[in-house]
Amino acid sequence: MPTATADLVNLFVESDALRLAELVRQKQVTPAELTETAIRLIEQLDPKLNAVVIRDFDRARARAAESPPDGPFGGVPYLLKNIGSGCEGLPLTNSLPFRKDYISPFDSEMVRRIKVSGLNILGRTNVPEQGWCIATEPRMYGPTLNPWNTAVTAGGSSGGAASAVASRMIPMAEASDGGGSIRAPASCCGVVGLKPSRGRITYGPEDVDVWFGSVSIFAVTRSVRDSAALLDATAGGLPGDPYTPPKPAQSWLDGLREPGKSLKIGYALTPPWGPPFASEVTDAMTRTLSLLQDLGHVLEEHPMVTDLEAAWRDYNQMNSVQNVLEFDDMAKALGRPIPESELVAFNRAWLGRGRGLSARDYARSVAAVRKANQRVQAELAPFDVFLTPTLTQLPRPVGYWDLNEPDYEKYISRWTDAVFLFPFNLSGLPAMSLPAAWTNDDIPIGVQLVGRYGDEATILRLSAQLEQARPWIQRHPSICAGA
Repeated sequence: MPTATADLVNLFVESDALRLAELVRQKQVTPAELTETAIRLIEQLDPKLNAVVIRDFDRARARAAESPPDGPFGGVPYLLKNIGSGCEGLPLTNSLPFRKDYISPFDSEMVRRIKVSGLNILGRTNVPEQGWCIATEPRMYGPTLNPWNTAVTAGGSSGGAASAVASRMIPMAEASDGGGSIRAPASCCGVVGLKPSRGRITYGPEDVDVWFGSVSIFAVTRSVRDSAALLDATAGGLPGDPYTPPKPAQSWLDGLREPGKSLKIGYALTPPWGPPFASEVTDAMTRTLSLLQDLGHVLEEHPMVTDLEAAWRDYNQMNSVQNVLEFDDMAKALGRPIPESELVAFNRAWLGRGRGLSARDYARSVAAVRKANQRVQAELAPFDVFLTPTLTQLPRPVGYWDLNEPDYEKYISRWTDAVFLFPFNLSGLPAMSLPAAWTNDDIPIGVQLVGRYGDEATILRLSAQLEQARPWIQRHPSICAGA
């Protein structure tokens, strides 16, 4: 069996996924060596972070012994999220105890494309119970910790993925986002988190639609170019998909090499509702704006005027009904009723809200969300890119986002840190969190770039400019491979 030497660990830690794949193609390393390195790092670091909750190392080793697929990421280790994507033969629990024995019967189309790209799946990362939380602290597995500072949240619901990537256990990992669940943990953990446009990644073959296209499946990465290349490998619909965003003439990865042009960038320095930005967040925005100006872009302040507080309540009301349907589907797949006494308090309240709505109230909330989509897109149409903080406050202490809260209204009213996240779920616009700054205590702060519908190319290109001007990949958290 190959061993993970110190030199190989250092190479793994300092390389993004595309670089590792290039080394495999050049026969400087083998897929087996990369797999053993990732396994060693997970075994070494995960007891400190609790990011990887389902392990599939034996099958990963068997795949690594074969010739890797001729894809852009041939031989590179990868982790799936423990909610959403099916992977044949791999448990999928959503951090719900009653699903502890559920095994995915087939691959989702996204996972099929991940495998074709050459990525080798090693297991699944931690999530909150049923996902609706911007922290990752399920009762079933325990909390995932932030490798920069274990006293603050790693974010959620893709907190396990972001913690694993930030600590260099893995170069990138699957993430998904229905209200900030890619971007919030990317910000908390100092990694890159792209939420693609509505319809960019198919939900098939099992699902046609999830939350009216508001949920996106993608990844967190260490580099912008990895996000671009993964989008090239996984984007696209299936026959019958309801949303079809335009696709650029050239690949997203090739687009990063295009010379940057001056963009009109709108930005917000005040939240649409809730408390003012934390001072460190304002400083991160100010430094980013100064850099964008130095890069030749035209800036215009624009406080958002769409009533996003009302839209947040409508969005949660709509999704409470969608959540009821999801639990009904789970009961069918398990062949037995869901034991709701086992659910965490908020999830019981969420189901109760969905079941208590009349058809008229549900239809009204759907119509209101669609109207908010129209208003957000119209409001931001004058800008090539819109810039916001990813989160308006610094990462909260572990335990702050508590799904044991039984009061539905009280729980959703606490999400003011994330007021710039869900608007781009309900509007379907592409949005990307980038590491912008670190506090004096070495806690990451992210900024968010929002593009026009279907225009991931522009925010990826601008992100690559920012990455080149102020690289973040050399920064290592206190809990990190090779440290």
